[in-house]
Amino acid sequence: MSEAPLAAARVASRRPGCFITFEGGEGAGKSTQIARLAAWLRAGTDGLPGPREVVTTREPGGSPRAERIRAAVLSGVAKPHGPFAEALMFAAARLDHLATLIRPGLARGAIVLCDRFSDSTRAYQGAAGGVDEATLAALERVVVGATRPDLTLILDLPPETGLTRARQRDRAAARGPDRFEAEALGFHERLRAAFLAIAAAEPARCAVIDAREAPDRVAQAIRSTVAARLPQLVRDRPDAA
Repeated sequence: MSEAPLAAARVASRRPGCFITFEGGEGAGKSTQIARLAAWLRAGTDGLPGPREVVTTREPGGSPRAERIRAAVLSGVAKPHGPFAEALMFAAARLDHLATLIRPGLARGAIVLCDRFSDSTRAYQGAAGGVDEATLAALERVVVGATRPDLTLILDLPPETGLTRARQRDRAAARGPDRFEAEALGFHERLRAAFLAIAAAEPARCAVIDAREAPDRVAQAIRSTVAARLPQLVRDRPDAA
């Protein structure tokens, strides 16, 4: 292993913070639910030994360089070069995101909530895009190292429902579908199966949340899961369950 991943592993092994990622298909409500969980965690820090910072971020993006890569990928500029080229661009964005925001946040004790992380690369470019699983795993080892999520919440719903929500959101924002929303239904069905397979393979890290429910019910399911999996974040909260 090169020096950079070794250094990342040393930082991750002694991090005092907590890393929670949100995954799922298009229109699953990840952004909405991250904002709700962040507000709840911030409101609940009075019962902890000292205030806890909550950082919300996203992938691709989360840092100035990574946001520029995000804009390029979602515009479709990398699509003609294939899913492996997209995976490399996401890896470059993730390297900068980890170095400039995620690892520093964890090192100072923050709770970092991230809208998508390496599981999305596994699902989008791997299972749905056809990039070899071993290739993506090797790329993840180099880029992510030991900075892996403490908990991954996979918001699950039928792709038809998610795409309908995404179209409604895009119309409200007066914009068209992005690079991935524009894919055919079969692509999104493979995505859903990939995320569920990841959850089944790593049950200690992953929890599947039914995202078909109303936002309030989804938020309650997420809070209950966080309270059960990471009780140190929410102790002394009367509404933790």
